[in-house]
Amino acid sequence: MFLAVGGDYCSPRGAGSGNLVGVREQTEFAMVAQPEVPSGEPQPFHAVLHPHRSLGRSGFAVLMGVLTIVSIALGTVFLLLGAWPVFGFFGLDVILVYVAFRLSYRSGRLFETVDLVKGRLDIARVHPCGRREVWSLIAHWVRVELKREQSGACDLALASHGTRLSLARFLSAPEKIEFADALSRALAPYRAR
Repeated sequence: MFLAVGGDYCSPRGAGSGNLVGVREQTEFAMVAQPEVPSGEPQPFHAVLHPHRSLGRSGFAVLMGVLTIVSIALGTVFLLLGAWPVFGFFGLDVILVYVAFRLSYRSGRLFETVDLVKGRLDIARVHPCGRREVWSLIAHWVRVELKREQSGACDLALASHGTRLSLARFLSAPEKIEFADALSRALAPYRAR
């Protein structure tokens, strides 16, 4: 999932938006006020990239509840039949599913921000543990590279002066294509100078 603020990219269906810019998250669209930009200055671009998690907290609670009830019920049947070790394995399954989901949610706290303001492209990657990686590039020299594989997968990277920075690894291929297009359009005025 990605959230972006900036220029024509966020206008609903390509319509002009004046000093309003859209905020797009999945299929939702909202308008927010953007500060006036001096004439001749390109519109600032801001995007926050998050991994997609299809199961929310309430869905996770329901899933774990149903899994626990089914495991206890089936485990009890095996326990009454005299196969008491099976009961423990049903409990182990529930614990393993719980741990797997918790690790998945933890990795979902990773996010990346992309800010294009006054000729600088700033990228920050914040890891689940809080470690922060920051890169700052001159917008005029940045190339957006989108490598498409035959399998349908994509690799999105930014290149500048021999340096290549892989970006948005957790987005789906269509999301990477959409983001690459939006970022390329935002960088175009800087490259035209």
